[in-house]
Formats: sequence, structure tokens, C-alpha cells
Amino acid sequence: MIERRPFEKLGGARFDWLDTKHHFSFADYFDPQRMGWGALRVWNDDEIASGTGFPPHPHADMEIITYVRQGAITHQDSLGNKGRTEAGDVQVMSAGTGIRHSEHNSEPETTTLFQIWIQPSSRGQKPGWGTKPFPKQDRSGRFITLASGMDTDGDALPIRADARVLGATLKAGQTAEYQLAEGRHGYLVSALGAVAVNGVHLAARDGAAIQDERVLRVTAIEDSEIVLVDVT
Repeated sequence: MIERRPFEKLGGARFDWLDTKHHFSFADYFDPQRMGWGALRVWNDDEIASGTGFPPHPHADMEIITYVRQGAITHQDSLGNKGRTEAGDVQVMSAGTGIRHSEHNSEPETTTLFQIWIQPSSRGQKPGWGTKPFPKQDRSGRFITLASGMDTDGDALPIRADARVLGATLKAGQTAEYQLAEGRHGYLVSALGAVAVNGVHLAARDGAAIQDERVLRVTAIEDSEIVLVDVT
């Protein structure tokens, strides 16, 4: 089963500094049919104006993954962490028992990113943060794991959830495959370019909610940059 969720039909909000779309219920957008997908709770598609950003605010007991598509985001938190994550790279914040953070676009251009929240496998853990570059040439023509809670994915950023966040870059006409184990949920968005997922066509920034598909065959209709979440 693959349910296409067109970008233009997503919930969202627009402010003078932020244009955001929500794949699932979030903030003032509420849809009882879209409260999450398995352990995946939030997938926001954010465009943040230059010189602006999210002021300090708290989180607890959530794994928050930021995938930067264009520009860069500068993070600062109550643990003393500070860092800049640029396009193509990923940061992870494990909110655990509680953390305050800000995310600021200090770049001269608009920053665009996906913000992905996954429910942790256990609550009350020590909070943490990390960032890592993932060169696009390393995932050319195939999926690589960007963040994971699985012991076998040692090269990925660690998260405290039974989940993987994967990325792939495909040239037009290329196909990449991913095995989705029985009982798991997949959610896929192409950050750039149209793709077909097991024959279901997605425009750029459309979502695909996937279940009961053991093999995902993703074919690029255009040059594409893909993000996939695999959760229980």
C-alpha cells in the first residue's frame, strides 16, 4: 500500500519569516487521520528566511532529525552545543529528559529543510545533539543510512528509536531499492525531482505513506534527492 500525499494538499502555515508545510498534524493544523505514521510523528517542510529562525524553545522525549536541503541552519542548545549544518547534511537532537534549543538561518539566502520527529523507544534518557556531513556522491544511485537506532548502522548518526532515516540521490532513469521488513512503516519524500515508488508517481515534496510493501523500487523521473524513514 502506497498512499500519495500531494504537497499542495498538506497542512501548513505562512509567517513573514517561515513558510511551513506539515505532512502530519502539527501546531494549528489538525487532521485526526494524520497523527503520524507508526513511530513517525512529524515531518515538516520548512523554508526559513535569511537572518531569522526558531527562537529558544523546549522539547522532551523526542528524536528530532533535521535534513537541510538548501542553505544551512545554525543550532544552539542548553547543553552548550553549537554547530552549523549545511545542505545535504543532517543533525540529530535527542530531547530525552529535556533540552532547549534555537535554530537560526544565518545565511544570506533562504534555508530549506525537513524536520522529522520520531518517537523514542524509551523515555527519560539523557539529551544529546550531533551533526554529520553526508556527501551526495556517497549516496549516488543508492540509499545510505543517515540516522539510525539500529546497532548495525554504525556509520549513521545515532537516534534512540527503532528507526532509520535514509537518503539517496538518483539521476533521471536510475532506480534504487530498499527492503522494508514485515510490519514496518515507510514514509518517503523527494526533496528534489519527480520519482516513481513501485509505480506510484510523486512530484517533488509529495509524501508517500508506505505499508505492506516488502521491496521499495524508487525510479527517478528527473534528477532526484530522496529521503526515506523506516519505522515500526
